[in-house]
Amino acid sequence: MKYSSKLSPRQTEQAIKTVRDSFEDRLCTALNLSRVSAPMMVRPESGLNDDLNGVERPVQFDCLDGVENVTVVHSLAKWKRQALKRYEFAVGEGIYTDMNAIRRDEIMDNLHSIYVDQWDWEKVIDKDQRNLDTLKSHVRKIVDCICDVKEILKQQYPALSLSINRDVCFITSEELLQKYPDLPAKERENAICKEYGTVFVMQIGDRLSNGEKHDGRAPDYDDWSLNGDLLFWYEPLNCALEISSMGIRVDSKSLYSQLEKADALNRLELPFHKALYNNELPLTIGGGIGQSRLCMLILEKKHIGEVQASVWNDRVHKKCEEEGIILL
Repeated sequence: MKYSSKLSPRQTEQAIKTVRDSFEDRLCTALNLSRVSAPMMVRPESGLNDDLNGVERPVQFDCLDGVENVTVVHSLAKWKRQALKRYEFAVGEGIYTDMNAIRRDEIMDNLHSIYVDQWDWEKVIDKDQRNLDTLKSHVRKIVDCICDVKEILKQQYPALSLSINRDVCFITSEELLQKYPDLPAKERENAICKEYGTVFVMQIGDRLSNGEKHDGRAPDYDDWSLNGDLLFWYEPLNCALEISSMGIRVDSKSLYSQLEKADALNRLELPFHKALYNNELPLTIGGGIGQSRLCMLILEKKHIGEVQASVWNDRVHKKCEEEGIILL
């Protein structure tokens, strides 16, 4: 039986705007954030680009008028922290921005596109707030914002029927391994999400007791002991859907430790890392919230291409046509 979207393409475009506007307003209020403008490109020698798993290739090009090399951002995980200092934000205040990126090495499927759009947010905290209670509090506020927007859209479009669980199951990546020792990491996420609905998997980046990492994480923004991924069980695809990766950011001590583990201590010579190691940047918590992923979740879509205009290969076009999926 072919898939049939609950909203027409025109309704979808209208609903996307409602989702984005409604969520943005609620996120700002819940986390005390102000909107700022942000770059799509950075100089590679600045050390500001997100290295993701350390193997993805950024899009790079040269320019006229003396600018030799520029890279398109993967995310703004590091840039935001520098911006908080530059704009003189105080403890308890934060920023958010619309982040548009190109990740050329993504494998295209229902959840992954080479075009990435998300709300990147960052907030100043003090030393006493660098703990799991602070992290969990911010996760719960974000989940409440998502659930509120879902209810708004269900009222506007009665065909939307799926519910989101407001109660978050918090579990560390090591606890998840012990709970499902015979499953690979992604299957562990599917299993826990199917059981609890809304899950935050904590402490991602370091090696687990089996010698493997739950998932790759750059060593120079999240503190691997104070971070995590927000996941929802997603019935249309029968899998866990990651909406946000977030965490309390590294301080000078955890930065050095994680760079050492990643065999990347040479990064301490880059301007961003040098400033961070010398305690010249504020302590922060932050993350990215996928805009297209959130629209998928709330509008009950089967493919990310139903809520964003991107470039797809022939395999994706053929599969979507066979399944009745209309790409934007």
